[in-house]
Amino acid sequence: MFNIIVNADPRYNINKDNIRVVVADILNRFRISGRIELGINIVGDRKMHELNQRYRGLDSTTNILSFALEDSIPANLQHVPRIGPACRQAGFVAAPDKWLRLGDIVVSYPQAVEDASMDGIPVDDEIKNLVEHGLNHLLGIHHV
Repeated sequence: MFNIIVNADPRYNINKDNIRVVVADILNRFRISGRIELGINIVGDRKMHELNQRYRGLDSTTNILSFALEDSIPANLQHVPRIGPACRQAGFVAAPDKWLRLGDIVVSYPQAVEDASMDGIPVDDEIKNLVEHGLNHLLGIHHV
C-alpha cells in the first residue's frame, strides 16, 4: 500500500494522479512494497529559494530538493514485509506503525516550467522526470 501525498499551490496546474502513478511505478520497478509513504510538494521559487538556502546554504532557487528520513541501522527494517535492496542499502527506518516513510520531494513549479520549455516537453512530463530523480535520491539510487 502506497500513501503518496501530493501538495501543490492551487495556482499550479498539476496532475496529482500522474505523479502518484509515476511514484508507484518506480517503487514497483525496484520491488518495494508494504506500507510506503512519500510526500511531494509543488512550490514556487520563493519557497524553493528559502529551502535551498536553509538546507544547502545556496542563495538561489533550484528545481528539486529531496529530504530523506533514514537511519543507518538495518535492523530497523524488520517491520517492512518486502523491501528492495535499494532501501536496505539506504538504511530506512520502519516506524512502529509499520509504515516506511521515505521522506519528501519538493519541486519548484516555475523551474519545472522553465526546464520543460528548454527541453521542449510538456510541464507534466518535466515534473514526472523531477519526481523520479528525487525519488531515486531518496532510495539511494543516483544513476538510473
